[in-house]
Amino acid sequence: MAMSYANDFERVVPKEALRSGATFVSEDLRTLQKSDDLNPAFLWVIQGEALWKKTEALPSGVPSESCASCHGQSNLSMRGVSTHYPQIDKISGELINLEGRINLCRTRHQHLPPLVLESDEMLGITAYVAMASRGLPMNVQIDSTNLEYFRKGRNLYYTRMGQINLACTHCHEQNWGRKLQGETISQGHINDFPAYRLEWQRMGSLHRRLRACLSGVRAYMFPLGSSELTDLELFLAWRSTDSKITVESPGVRR
Repeated sequence: MAMSYANDFERVVPKEALRSGATFVSEDLRTLQKSDDLNPAFLWVIQGEALWKKTEALPSGVPSESCASCHGQSNLSMRGVSTHYPQIDKISGELINLEGRINLCRTRHQHLPPLVLESDEMLGITAYVAMASRGLPMNVQIDSTNLEYFRKGRNLYYTRMGQINLACTHCHEQNWGRKLQGETISQGHINDFPAYRLEWQRMGSLHRRLRACLSGVRAYMFPLGSSELTDLELFLAWRSTDSKITVESPGVRR
């Protein structure tokens, strides 16, 4: 059945009922996530920290500026940054996520090539930046600059897709807390990404996870970094805003 909305900002799950994805996994996985020594994602975080401090040779032979050259210590300068993404890039006017911002910094300011999406380098630096905001609430605000992107993401969330003919809402709003093939269905929040998944045996981005959901319902898989997935990411980030859900990256999931 199609869902109707009185306005753009109606919530299906009441704000007071919102719960982080970590509450739907086993105690063993929560223990892994909470420990910086045990969390396997820190193999990528260590790479991200090295990249943060790294200077790379430009074609002229002059070394590039490092991330640290401009931003200093990430735990100070990046505190709270990831809570606001996706957001509008003021120069291009386009919606970008945290990975997009990192690549724009590389191309515009460091004069370096962009990192390949889903590469170890991109996952590492994204997790390193995101973890500076751990414990802070999601804080994506919708205004006239990003409203159309938000609407597109919301529409995608509520659109039935694929051969199985399901929308995101059918799992993450109408059936959260129930079991699906032995796994408890979460509310679909994104506060733990990039995350390490046991299924993948490695780190992965939110877009990779969204593509896995699309594959699960046998729908067209939008490319990594596509506007469709970024629009959906904006809507998902908004769903966690103004709640008790905080940044937990890097997460650990089954």
